[in-house]
Amino acid sequence: MIVYGRNAVREAQRGRRRVLQVWEEPGVSRQELEQICGSPDHQGHVAEVEPYPYVDAQDLLAAEDALLVALDRIQDPQNLGAICRSAETAGASGVVIPERESAHVTAAVCRASAGAVEHLAIARVRNVADFLASAKRGGAWVYGAEAGAGKPHWEPDYSGRVVLVLGSEGKGLRPRVRRACDAIVELPLRGRIESLNVSATAAAILYEIVRQRTMP
Repeated sequence: MIVYGRNAVREAQRGRRRVLQVWEEPGVSRQELEQICGSPDHQGHVAEVEPYPYVDAQDLLAAEDALLVALDRIQDPQNLGAICRSAETAGASGVVIPERESAHVTAAVCRASAGAVEHLAIARVRNVADFLASAKRGGAWVYGAEAGAGKPHWEPDYSGRVVLVLGSEGKGLRPRVRRACDAIVELPLRGRIESLNVSATAAAILYEIVRQRTMP
């Protein structure tokens, strides 16, 4: 697998995967680097690394205060990368994505996450709703995020095991995934735009969870 971008390559060198080869300016020209990675956005840094090491989703729920982000068909690599970056910096236990109809960890996602995926546990599941049901049986509370829900995102008690669920760009949560949630929350919107980008929503709610868990 090829990764590119200054942060993505640096974090790959610090992460779990073995780095097989690195190409950098000025030893290699910008044009050669673009040919290797297929993008002009390499910032002079390209590396070949081992395949991404996905983990078992159930392992992410082991801790009593596990915090997971489950994504229901997020298809934009930039959004997946940005959400992974927020999840990693917020100290989340991991991210869960479906095997199908979803962006996976690619070079573009690695770059969009600023290398955060190299330190974040990510699992793939066959069915998000089934995973949420399993998480609830394991003692987790499941909160979906959706505009118009009516329940402010700061209202729930986010202690213990928590799974935050975000839906796809444009369509939001699928009905079966929505029904698997214990509650649906929303961010207050004070302007004229009807919704936030899904990655911005993820960051705001994750840091509300961090605030609740760290305040005296």
